[in-house]
Amino acid sequence: MSLQGGRMYPNGSDSPVLLQTPPQKLFPHSRTTFSPIKRFISGLFLIVHYPRKGNRLKRSLFSCMMFFFLGILLGMAPFENDSMLDLKSVDLLNDGFQAAVPVNVSELVVGGEVGVVKKLVDSDNLDASAISFRNEKNPIPDSASIEKPLVVVTPTYNRGLQAYYLNRLGQVLRLLKPPVLWIVVEAKVASLETADILRNLGVVYRHLVCKKTNTNVKDRGVHQRNTALEHIEKYKLNGIVYFADDDNVYTIELFESIRNISRFGAWPVGMMAHSKNKAILEGPVCSGNQVIGWHTNEKSKRLRRFHVDMSGFAFNSTILWDPKRWRRPFSGPIRQLDTVKEGFQETTFIEQIVEDESQMEAVPHSCSQIMNWHLHLDASEIAYPSGWILKRNLDVDIPSNQ
Repeated sequence: MSLQGGRMYPNGSDSPVLLQTPPQKLFPHSRTTFSPIKRFISGLFLIVHYPRKGNRLKRSLFSCMMFFFLGILLGMAPFENDSMLDLKSVDLLNDGFQAAVPVNVSELVVGGEVGVVKKLVDSDNLDASAISFRNEKNPIPDSASIEKPLVVVTPTYNRGLQAYYLNRLGQVLRLLKPPVLWIVVEAKVASLETADILRNLGVVYRHLVCKKTNTNVKDRGVHQRNTALEHIEKYKLNGIVYFADDDNVYTIELFESIRNISRFGAWPVGMMAHSKNKAILEGPVCSGNQVIGWHTNEKSKRLRRFHVDMSGFAFNSTILWDPKRWRRPFSGPIRQLDTVKEGFQETTFIEQIVEDESQMEAVPHSCSQIMNWHLHLDASEIAYPSGWILKRNLDVDIPSNQ
């Protein structure tokens, strides 16, 4: 090593020496130099100078194919997306919904509707009030505004004014806030006329047929009501059950009031005396929300335990199929009896539901209103021939004044 002009060069030379290192190949054949993955990536992104011009086309095609397959692989790769939510985390129930896992999104789609989450909540402190639903055309109400379901049971039979009575009652039911289920029961066979009336009323209904009949029973609706009770018990329908005969007169306030019943509710019913010359009351005497006595007018019915009309009470349907909840003394089915005298079907049925007046609720408060009437105005002299059907409505054609 020598020193020249203050600079030192190796090997004692006066001029700098260029140290040449052996050239390294870009793609060595040794497998220990690059791994297969590194060789693949190098083949994609490094530019190789081929000695021949004819290989440029092959190089371009090779690069295009490699990038094409790389794009397919990237498209199929799973990526986490915080805006996705497993719909299984939300369990829709009869009276609302419950979420089982934390909700971490801003929008939720359930049944075609858009649900907006107002705030994020933890899984331990998840509250249904944190989620509200909106839909401009058909808004979904929250659990607090959902009305208690009504299950209205109506036995009917062929007679001259049957169509008039069914249409009148159906028009009242269609004015009620949903949910309302109308169970109409016919004897022996479901008539086409009744089915057509129910189909055109716009009320949610179930058309049942009672196969059991007994000519000795004066109250022909006993077996028909039992058919409806069996249906409610079998399918565990949840709501307030009310026996509404088709020939009675009802107000909308009655149906809205019985939604508030917890177990069993009763109210006074206006009735026409058998002489048709005066009106009488039958039902409870109330003080506030308590039943303290009964209105009665017929000496033959003073032996009844509860003096109430068939259309003067309603009860919770869960009493029929959930005896443990209400601590019923027996677990057998609750049915109306066909072995008792006329006028005693109501009291024998109620005795299976409640023990005494302490388990009853006054509807409305203090029983201050008469909300339905049992008038007994059916016209028995109107003939209704069997198989008599009008194929066309008797519409009147009014000629134009031309």
